[in-house]
Amino acid sequence: MTQRRPIRVGIMGFGQTGRQIYQLAAASDDLEVVAIADIGKPEILHYLLCSEGSDPEQHRLEGNFLVNHRFRARLMEIDRPAEMPWDIFGVDMVIDSTGKYRDRRYMEDHLGNGTPRVLLRTLPTDGIDRIVIPGINEQSATANDRMISAGSATTSALALLLDSLAGHFEIECGSMTTVHAFTSDQALQDYAGSDFRRSRSAAKNIIPNSHEAALWLGNILPQFDGKILTSALNVPVQEGCLLDVNLVLGDASVDADAVNEVMRAAAAAKPGILGVAEDPIVSSDVIGSPLSLLFDAKGTIKAGNNTIKTLSWYENLGHASRLLDVVRLYATLDAQKEAA
Repeated sequence: MTQRRPIRVGIMGFGQTGRQIYQLAAASDDLEVVAIADIGKPEILHYLLCSEGSDPEQHRLEGNFLVNHRFRARLMEIDRPAEMPWDIFGVDMVIDSTGKYRDRRYMEDHLGNGTPRVLLRTLPTDGIDRIVIPGINEQSATANDRMISAGSATTSALALLLDSLAGHFEIECGSMTTVHAFTSDQALQDYAGSDFRRSRSAAKNIIPNSHEAALWLGNILPQFDGKILTSALNVPVQEGCLLDVNLVLGDASVDADAVNEVMRAAAAAKPGILGVAEDPIVSSDVIGSPLSLLFDAKGTIKAGNNTIKTLSWYENLGHASRLLDVVRLYATLDAQKEAA
């Protein structure tokens, strides 16, 4: 049997997610990053990459190339999708990890410049071909998809929790608050920004924020369309997020132990994506976890007759891992299409 060639990935945006994608690809045997578009200078991008990894010497800067033991990635000082010539790199898929270019028109710019597919690391702003959440709806993907989103770290965590519980309990409605690490678009000092609260210092404040997961949840889990309210609290923590979910169940006999048992079974069925923490962990304990959801068994509480409160943990590395799972999914679909 002929061995399949590595999947050729392009990255736009070499922030935290872009660097995590690069390092995960370097540790794999089936992926190679061939080009990276970012406004940053190559020497600074290399410096940031090395500052985060456990083995910084594996990454070298040779001119405008990031080099490791498996592949060479061309660094391009480019800021906008319309400027990046993906065609000269022979990419199979581009991951737009900027978080900025979420409109369909920007995704079309990527496609027009030579990539067969573009994958957003966050939720889109308008209609695209597919939102794919590994562990939920991979089976919906087709080889004809071109513009794809892998949701967001919070959306994936919420969807996994709801999907796991909905198979056993009737969920009438609910609310989710993500207690979220501060993000790169927040100011460290008070600074006039896009809205009043986000203009306050991320390093000094708990900042109430909106969250878009509810707008797209029905696209992923139709049975929850319009039933879940979502919001966020950005807190002065650099990494590690907490998912606080309150659900109103149809059956008053369901207790915390029953919910925990269902989540333990779900974790066994989805290893590498979903896990259960039995210990009394805190946010720093989830740093470095490749899971999309780490359910906190000690955090499950029943309130009143029908309300169950759950706590779960996640961090961005899990989402970077799922982005590459989506890349692999479409490579498999392409191979099946070619073989047919």
